Amino acid sequence: MELRHDWTVAEAEALIARPFHDLLADAQAVHRQTFDPQVVEAAILLSIKTGACPEDCAYCPQAARYDTSVEPERLMATADIVAAARNALASGATRFCMGAAWREPTDRQVGLVAEAVDAVRALGMETCVTLGMLTPDQSHRLADAGLDFYNHNLDTSPEFYGKVITTRVYEDRLDTLANVRDAGVKLCCGGIVGMGESRTDRAGLLVQLANLRPHPESVPINLLVQVPGTPLYGTPELDPLELVRTIAAARLMMPASVVRLSAGRSQMSDELQALCLHAGASSVFLGDRLLTTPNPGDDHDQDLLARLDTELAVTDLVADEDHPALTGATLVTVSTSAAQIRSTS
Repeated sequence: MELRHDWTVAEAEALIARPFHDLLADAQAVHRQTFDPQVVEAAILLSIKTGACPEDCAYCPQAARYDTSVEPERLMATADIVAAARNALASGATRFCMGAAWREPTDRQVGLVAEAVDAVRALGMETCVTLGMLTPDQSHRLADAGLDFYNHNLDTSPEFYGKVITTRVYEDRLDTLANVRDAGVKLCCGGIVGMGESRTDRAGLLVQLANLRPHPESVPINLLVQVPGTPLYGTPELDPLELVRTIAAARLMMPASVVRLSAGRSQMSDELQALCLHAGASSVFLGDRLLTTPNPGDDHDQDLLARLDTELAVTDLVADEDHPALTGATLVTVSTSAAQIRSTS
């Protein structure tokens, strides 16, 4: 297992194009060097401020300029966020992710989110937020509140980016990643496939991620969820095996990062999800919603994971009187996180 930060697009594209079974065999072998293949990390994502976003991301139903079914909602109260986090904890999630549809939050808004981060972290859960672009001072404010991860996806390659988003440039995203990293917060950074991009663009996205130093601790790979009213609705669907190839390449290029099978699972067959997990994905979102789009739901996920002889991971939580919802749950303790392994490499 080699950690590199000098990948080229040609190398990444050749990796994705390798003979399918060879690619998956190597990805699974690398996966086993850092992760238990019978364990999957679980997170829950909550939209804490919905809709009315001024951006023009062509995939997003929360953009104010698109006519979708999403109704704008104000920032949730901290007490309501904590109540949702408790429910997430009871479902077996170890990470609670909070998303707000902002282009760039105000300092006051960041302060309110920081209060929620502090309260959720007190439950014993890892915390992650996605709020749009951040300044250095805002990044430090969230770090001081105990934020574990900041999600800020690159979405796609620099070359394809302008066909999806015009209200901010690629460098804006990289600047926010640098601000968050400088504040000491871990990165959750990935992208979306199935937006009409080429394999070269998928390789370009992986190169941007893998050449960050250090690699993002968490790498979500999203399959486009086509929402009526958004510009990408009606885009020809991606070959499902291309998603598997992309995940396998991500595992090989970022061997110690947690690769998360994210949006789009509700439109995937169980067999496709199993292949993605075999290719190196080691994390999923639980629940029946991801921000404003559908997700399979706990019952379906529990059934699928049971059929795959796979358990949910818990890192720091202990099933005791402080966390009664965990008592008797099918959870295993993972003694060393991927971030710890990578940081000592």
